[in-house]
Amino acid sequence: MICKAVMVPHPPLAVHEVGRGDEEKINDTLQAFHRACEEIREAAPETVIVLSPHALMYRDWFNISKGKKASGSFSRFGAGKVRFEKEYDEEFTHALSELLYEEGFPGGTEYDSEPALDHGTMVPLYFLDQHYTGYRLVRIGLSGLSMAEHYRLGMYIRQTAEKLGRRTAVIASGDLAHCQKEDGPYGYRPEGPAYDERIMKTMGSAQFNELFDYSPAFLDSAMECGHRSFLILAGILDGLSVTPHTLSHEATFGVGYGIVTFDIGAPDETRHFLREYEDAKLKQIGQAVQDSDAYVRLARASVEYYTKNRMVMPVPKDADKELLETKAGCFVSIHKHGELRGCIGTIFPVRKNLAQEIIHNAVSASARDPRFPPITESELKWLEINVDVMGTPEVITDRSQLDVKRYGVICSAGERRGLLLPDLEGVDTVEEQISIACSKGRIDPDDEDLVIERFEVTRHV
Repeated sequence: MICKAVMVPHPPLAVHEVGRGDEEKINDTLQAFHRACEEIREAAPETVIVLSPHALMYRDWFNISKGKKASGSFSRFGAGKVRFEKEYDEEFTHALSELLYEEGFPGGTEYDSEPALDHGTMVPLYFLDQHYTGYRLVRIGLSGLSMAEHYRLGMYIRQTAEKLGRRTAVIASGDLAHCQKEDGPYGYRPEGPAYDERIMKTMGSAQFNELFDYSPAFLDSAMECGHRSFLILAGILDGLSVTPHTLSHEATFGVGYGIVTFDIGAPDETRHFLREYEDAKLKQIGQAVQDSDAYVRLARASVEYYTKNRMVMPVPKDADKELLETKAGCFVSIHKHGELRGCIGTIFPVRKNLAQEIIHNAVSASARDPRFPPITESELKWLEINVDVMGTPEVITDRSQLDVKRYGVICSAGERRGLLLPDLEGVDTVEEQISIACSKGRIDPDDEDLVIERFEVTRHV
């Protein structure tokens, strides 16, 4: 059973041997840490699970640390004498990995190659060990998978704890926004304090359904590192009544530190938030499919046909006349649960007509984007697809000629080239747009040979 859950930050500065007095500037956080750990002691868990953003992380896999034990220290923070050696709960780790394998869920110990404890784990344990040591550890990393998958992992974690009859406490380790002050280590962005205010309300009220409403672009701009830890914690508490206690929130050094503890009650059928989210998402996607135009319908048909048959779909006999008579480059973009799942396109036409261009680019976006594994049949119902038909690129002589909402950019230097479509969430300035396009083409934005072209698109959704 899950007997306690807490949300805490992990600033090494909070450790006295690292902070050397500076930790007193976040005294509210220190006191809240001790109170949270005292609540864990009172719950007397046999197992403590730490969800850490700084444990081994893969794009498409949740890593569960394996082995009998692990050690670590704060040597990289100048406090090598502060050391840890923790015994892992191998039975729990094995049972969870087996469950994930049986469910076909992307997680387990198969790819673990990080024996040393990370600071996202050690900082909470530094405080916990001052109050309670009668536990074995399970350490789990985050992934690049969707928010829904993080929540789902939490549900599997709880299922494992209940199957084993193990009194289990959960520590969701994660700092909040990292860009809250001009003189902070990461500078200032307005999304920083906005995220902190919002997430403290979400977690402080235990309205975990709100966690799905944070867009990936907003999270990136806020430079947070704990949101996905909080989602796993929420999944662990799915379907249970929860009483939250907000203990502290500070951003003294320009990074948000929030501590909330959760008392866990009886089952509550009104709190199955992943089910609610997925039901609403399917309804939204169904309406979008119904409202989509010929361009998007063709792209979706191509993705579904290739995913099921591993063959490129022929042009339908009843294809829209405009698609058969037009030649143009196009990009097909695929999203799943708000996260990019594939995007491939052509700047100029390379096929007989736009219908063929869309069909082939849809196949490439779904199965040949090197950033993602091929889309599977089980994912098809979750896909959101749009098609951008390219206008003719034109070279610009001054960056004032750009507009991130209206124009996409192509940045070139020699044979290297990077492209970014217009009107993308999270891309708000011309400099950001150019930087991302250059990064995609592995180009130095200050390269004296840099050539910038702009183009317009007609977006079909």
